[in-house]
Amino acid sequence: MPDSLLEKPRLNHLLKRARLTLLSEWKTLIISLLACAFYAIGVTALTLPYRFTDQGVMGIAVLLRYTLGFSTAVTSLVINIALILWASRSLSKRFVFWSVVNSIIFSAMIDFFALFRYPYINDMLLVAVVGGAVKGISTGLFYREGVTAGGIDVIIMMLKARYGIDAGRFSLYFNMAILAVSTGIVGLENVLYGLVSCYICGMTIDGVLASFDRRKLVFVVTPHTEEVSEFINGKLGRGCTMLASEGGFTHRQGFTIMCLMNQRQTMELKRYLAKNYSGSFMAVCAADEVLGKGFKRWRSI
Repeated sequence: MPDSLLEKPRLNHLLKRARLTLLSEWKTLIISLLACAFYAIGVTALTLPYRFTDQGVMGIAVLLRYTLGFSTAVTSLVINIALILWASRSLSKRFVFWSVVNSIIFSAMIDFFALFRYPYINDMLLVAVVGGAVKGISTGLFYREGVTAGGIDVIIMMLKARYGIDAGRFSLYFNMAILAVSTGIVGLENVLYGLVSCYICGMTIDGVLASFDRRKLVFVVTPHTEEVSEFINGKLGRGCTMLASEGGFTHRQGFTIMCLMNQRQTMELKRYLAKNYSGSFMAVCAADEVLGKGFKRWRSI
């Protein structure tokens, strides 16, 4: 049987699986589109017009644009696809799929947003800060969904999975090498502005992830555990855990309610206890990251 006849059913099968993945993960698709748009604007409006440097694969694409006039969109797409194919055996199918999809979307958006004219800003430091913040929001959204648009993240994930290499250290060395090479191309001043932008980008990523993941860990000690747990389950829409406990002074047996909530739900519980059971005790702690149903998904790890 000719190979072309064998390849056609296989291609149809892959296209069907891709369509089902996009439909089942429509939220990831929407967030990916938004993240790609943010980063594309950061590159076309706040990096290239000022001859700033960038980090990762985009940093290489930007330097090739400055020196050889290569298309930033095409260069980044070629490098990303090559990296994804190289590392695909060590990465999950979901990660590879979204890396390919987002790389294509991202490159298309760079060309699209390059069609617009943007006002020129004379304050270079302001440009660096805003550009880093915009790119940080984009990258944070990608990380939130456990996906990427390719780039150095693919290398980091592969090295971590295959060799256990420290991802943070590799990323630092890679970006420092790009900045060092950039000095002879864009000048020391623009490299320093690029360094500021990268720093702001990293800070913004942490802020975006923290804003999604941060929750409140609440403990409630009260003799009215049934009423309070019903309020948490019914009115607040949250589950809770009843921990068997004993009073250290009275030695009275009872339960301590433990629950994870957002800020709004925590305030509603405070008001409920203050109004109905003011003799209760309530302790609130910061939970920087929560994994599980109703919170951050395990597949994002």
